[in-house]
Amino acid sequence: MKDAGALAVGATLVVWLLWNAWNLLRIVLGLRDGAWRRPMWWTRVCSVSLFVGCASWVRGALSGGLDVGESCAYLHHQHYDQDYRSSHAEELDRLFPLSNKCNADYDLVPAWVNPAVVVCAAVFLVAAAVLVRFGVARLTGSRRSTPRPLPAGKE
Repeated sequence: MKDAGALAVGATLVVWLLWNAWNLLRIVLGLRDGAWRRPMWWTRVCSVSLFVGCASWVRGALSGGLDVGESCAYLHHQHYDQDYRSSHAEELDRLFPLSNKCNADYDLVPAWVNPAVVVCAAVFLVAAAVLVRFGVARLTGSRRSTPRPLPAGKE
């Protein structure tokens, strides 16, 4: 049963990855042809930013591996300081900002992870706010009197 669950989770993540690869292409093309004026473009931005933010966070959360001491010593050639880790245990258990230090000077979490999570969250919130604006405009009927038509074959 565990294997079936792991397979289902893996398949879901692969489908989400493929969906976001397609969305990334459509976002870039949408910038050229003006599709950013439509809600689906902003939905794609929400999806891609959520995916990249989650992937960045998971990369940071799993940065130490199963045995942090071995990761520090053998993979990163850093001294593992158990006293430092035990005195700063509350910092290491936080969900954000991520930190997994070998000692006072070396962090296993890459420096780009926390800023990437913040930027992706900000992009997600902006895109969600634009989608809410589209929804409110649709509900209140405050559309343009003459909408701009998109080129044939576009969303």
